[in-house]
Amino acid sequence: MKRILSGGRVSLTQLYSCILWIMFAGLSGGMLSCSKPAAKSKGAPSRPSDIRVEVRNGGPVVLTTSAAEFQILPSGFLQATLLKDGKRLTLDAPGIGSAAGSDYIIHDGTDLEFVPDFAQAKVVEASGKLGRGKRVEIPAHPLAPSGIAIERTVLMEVYDDFPQIALVSVTYKNAGTTDFQIDQVVTQQHQFDAKQVEAKAQSYDMWSFQGSSYDWGEEDVQKLTRVSAQPNAMGEMVKGGYGGGIPVVAFWTAQVGEAIGHVETLPWTLSIPVKVEADGRVNAGVTIPANAVLKPGESYSAPRSFVSVYSGDFYEPLRMWSSVLQKEGWEIPKPSSEAYNVSWCGWGYEFNVTPAQMLGTVPKLKELGIKWATLDDRWFDIYGDWNPRADTFPGNAIKQMVDDFHKEGILAQLWWLPLGVEDGQGKYESHKYAMAKVAQEHPEWLILDKNGKHARMTRGLATLCPAVPEVQSYYKQLTERFIRDWGFDGSKLDNIYSVPACYNPAHHHKSPQDSVKAMGDVYKTIFQTTRAIKPESVTQACPCGTPPSLAWLPFIDQAVTADPVGGVQVRRRIKMYKALLGPESAVYGDHVELSEMTPLGHGDWSEHGSDFASTLGTGGVPGTKFVWPDPGTKFKPVNLTSEKEAHWKKWIGLYNEKMLSKGEFRDLYVYGYDVPEAYAIEKDGKMYYAFFSGAFSGEVELRGLKPGSYRVLDYADGKDMGTVQAEAGKTPRLKTEFKEHLLLEVSAK
Repeated sequence: MKRILSGGRVSLTQLYSCILWIMFAGLSGGMLSCSKPAAKSKGAPSRPSDIRVEVRNGGPVVLTTSAAEFQILPSGFLQATLLKDGKRLTLDAPGIGSAAGSDYIIHDGTDLEFVPDFAQAKVVEASGKLGRGKRVEIPAHPLAPSGIAIERTVLMEVYDDFPQIALVSVTYKNAGTTDFQIDQVVTQQHQFDAKQVEAKAQSYDMWSFQGSSYDWGEEDVQKLTRVSAQPNAMGEMVKGGYGGGIPVVAFWTAQVGEAIGHVETLPWTLSIPVKVEADGRVNAGVTIPANAVLKPGESYSAPRSFVSVYSGDFYEPLRMWSSVLQKEGWEIPKPSSEAYNVSWCGWGYEFNVTPAQMLGTVPKLKELGIKWATLDDRWFDIYGDWNPRADTFPGNAIKQMVDDFHKEGILAQLWWLPLGVEDGQGKYESHKYAMAKVAQEHPEWLILDKNGKHARMTRGLATLCPAVPEVQSYYKQLTERFIRDWGFDGSKLDNIYSVPACYNPAHHHKSPQDSVKAMGDVYKTIFQTTRAIKPESVTQACPCGTPPSLAWLPFIDQAVTADPVGGVQVRRRIKMYKALLGPESAVYGDHVELSEMTPLGHGDWSEHGSDFASTLGTGGVPGTKFVWPDPGTKFKPVNLTSEKEAHWKKWIGLYNEKMLSKGEFRDLYVYGYDVPEAYAIEKDGKMYYAFFSGAFSGEVELRGLKPGSYRVLDYADGKDMGTVQAEAGKTPRLKTEFKEHLLLEVSAK
């Protein structure tokens, strides 16, 4: 027998069948809930969901939305299928046999699979922050000897307003009389296979976004190869001081894409490993190091996970993921108007910059139309105390410098690194660590590791615990000093990743993960304090060389491409942030000098790029770190020569004229499959296109235009490209040749 629930209506035939089945079940001792409209709970939607649910006793359970189909197969495998243009498209390749489900645990070092009990499945209307939808609850028993008394319940939700994503909550309950150990919990286990949509393709022939923050400069967007593998640890700090990340991994071909991850609004410490297996298929799943001992009757709940199916590249699942989190309470602030202005950074002078060097650039900043000046790393004496260095910023020099910038109409931003503190151990670059006053006076604020020692974060610093209320108050006071007392107009928060788990008994944490989950509270304090003092301030956070963390992402005005290794990463990361923070978000393209880099060995690079197009064309905010006047050979790669000055003036002028960063980023092109690489922005009734390639000769597609006649202008070179005609159902093409980039403005005639 099967049950069908569609819009909450049951036919007379279905009702009659249910009555007969209940009578039979009563005689045989079985149970089955009849398919009838669920009783309205408090706050239930005014009308039932449009999602159709089909339940079969032996499986599968099928949920069909306006755009997708989600099936829980008899094995427990969750398969997602895109319904598009009359086609069924999926990358999911279900395994064979009962031990091929999407959710299981590791117990005593062994995988423990479960068998879904579809006869006990319950289907109800769902309502809440995500709107109206359907909820299916499916119990399961272990595929193991009868002595293992652990029960699993899978709760899957699909919502009308989010038709391409299924949310899954999994709970394990100890139904026995003795303690039960769960080593790890695995959810959203999938095998992806490009052959599902292209028979001649290699199984791994797809592109991927992997949102972990694990090493500087690694590619978060990559084409998979036969040997691709990445652990994707998320949440707490990982080796090298990195950590955090966006808990999403996504895969796509030209036809279809799928993504998995979790949708909790706070970071969980887990991993989403991705590996191309021996058969070429791509194995991915969410693994949680539970290390939980359940007493009889106790339960363990995994983080709420998801699988989404879509058409396009990484932009689509990241936009869906962010939209779900925003509905669940993740508030993305609107950037201040100042967040869109061009910035110059004193990092060109590196660690020992002086007020004279900073202020010496003022004539060029004004001439070039640059509104911001950033005082970068090592203006301070000790991490954690954040007092000015006596040798470079003596006395009142730092406040006086800010005042002087303000007199010239230039805003000032301050570099610093929250939560890191010197404790007399270690060094960074040439700076040997001393004992910070805050660590000396408040050792009880520090994060301790399992051995009772000071836990280390980025740069080998000891770490103040963000879950301690006094620590949060301390960062409020620091922010007030920088913004109100010294007069800075915002912060550049740098090397921002995550923090270690905290085992300090003085903090009385419920879990060592409390420090990881509370990290965002400190950044919220910094952001809100800054805005309260200066509403048009700019708070920027830079997870150098990696994707950001969901912990602090809602507490900034301006994202940053974060030390990109070349123009390609600039473009991809701007697109990533437009997906996460909104199509009109302010994304700093970082120093343009980073758009072209030459490795020098030992981790050093020569940064000498001039690729403004990668930032302008994708809707980013440009920046630079030139030095001027010529300070000599040491800073030669970033010296603003007369030749470079003309180039800088042209591109910064173009940016200030067009201000495309305030336009609406349009996701019209699929990264990795549309050639040439392309981006689109809509602003003031015009469409702006950016195409990138080494050397290109052929036709480019101008997508997103309404029917009509349009004038095409190469706005970077002021060249009239003629006209194109857009017709309904037909994308206009423009024949062209270019090298490196082509930036077009398309306006109705």
